[in-house]
Amino acid sequence: MNSPQRIGRYEIGRKLGEGSTSSVHLAHDVVADREVALKLVFPEVLRGDKGRLYRNLLLNEAALVGKLEHPNIVQILDAQIEDEQSWLAVEYVPGGTLEPYCAADRLMSVERIVEIVFQCTRALEFAQRAGITHRDIKPANILLASTEPDCVDVKISDFGAAIDTADPTRTQVIGIGSPAYMSPQQLREMPLNHQTDIWSLGVVMYQLLTGRLPFQAATNPAIVYQICNTEPAPPSTFRADVPPSLDAIVTRAMQKELDARYATWDEFSHDLAQAFENRKLAARRQDFGDGMKFAALRELGFFADFSDTEVWEVVRCARWDDIAAGTVLMKDGEPGDYFCVLLAGELGVAKRGRMLNLLTRGDCFGEMAVVSRHSGTRGADVTARTAARVLTLSGETLRRVSPGCRMHFYEAFLDLLAKRLALANARTTAT
Repeated sequence: MNSPQRIGRYEIGRKLGEGSTSSVHLAHDVVADREVALKLVFPEVLRGDKGRLYRNLLLNEAALVGKLEHPNIVQILDAQIEDEQSWLAVEYVPGGTLEPYCAADRLMSVERIVEIVFQCTRALEFAQRAGITHRDIKPANILLASTEPDCVDVKISDFGAAIDTADPTRTQVIGIGSPAYMSPQQLREMPLNHQTDIWSLGVVMYQLLTGRLPFQAATNPAIVYQICNTEPAPPSTFRADVPPSLDAIVTRAMQKELDARYATWDEFSHDLAQAFENRKLAARRQDFGDGMKFAALRELGFFADFSDTEVWEVVRCARWDDIAAGTVLMKDGEPGDYFCVLLAGELGVAKRGRMLNLLTRGDCFGEMAVVSRHSGTRGADVTARTAARVLTLSGETLRRVSPGCRMHFYEAFLDLLAKRLALANARTTAT
């Protein structure tokens, strides 16, 4: 669709994006002398039954022109809803959405995520005081205010699905939203208030922390069932540097029953600020960054068949420890639902004082207690012969990582077992 060069007071510039219902252009408001984002609606999408639904969404946003003036909310500046030509002019926000930072290889620091979510709680609390419940909070509707690296200033956009309790003449749009981010109450089409947005922001926080949604399934009905009936694993299952305080915050924001969920935005904000101020976020501060961790794993044969995305998943969910010489990492006969990969140094494997094996960089150990159906106990002592660096992954985390990542771990375990059997056979033959 070709757009005109000018609409009223707006000179049309370059296209910022295009979807199934509209195109968005950078435009210059010649009256206010400022840049705006101009959403030009394709005329055909306003026709028929679906057209009436989309018209209601546009009218919802148009009704909010000038009503939500907050530094963390995209300003709706101007609108025209007509059969021949419909458009919305909104504040131009150049940083893009949070969607790219939900990928395992692009996750933000925990501290940055907390700051972003805190700003969202303040913006949505402001909207609540104005009688507005957003109903479609998701990464695609949260924009970074600038393109600067590590920008933490965000703005919430797209209030088309919002409920305005202060204006009973407005029609509520039903059936709009993204199922993966909807609260149980929204999925059941129950009366809604700000607590449905609290749930959705909890889901966004979970996804930013872990690179995955808390509820995943192949179909929307299956996702709906999970949201209403199952409990997700805490974020720290998939990212070792998430402290217990943030696990607790996400869990409370995503409580299925309203009485157990945060009752107010102030409570949500307070817990985020407290977690940050108490420096609990730095409880497991590492001496080298995620990029160096990724490079270290990529050099190991154990991870040769893992995709880059799967290696990033391991970087996030594993614990990384520096071990002093003489430290006993595993003890014969003790239970232990975790396994390790040696990143540097030497470890000795012994049973009843007899040396069985020497582990060096890239070796995996402890996996049999994790994969065995019948026994979760260790079969030997593992002791650091030198200073060492070790990656540790719990059995619970292994069971919850992505299917592809889990498959490659089990394939690596099988390859390791085959090599050990071949070595044992060679020793038996030699004696």
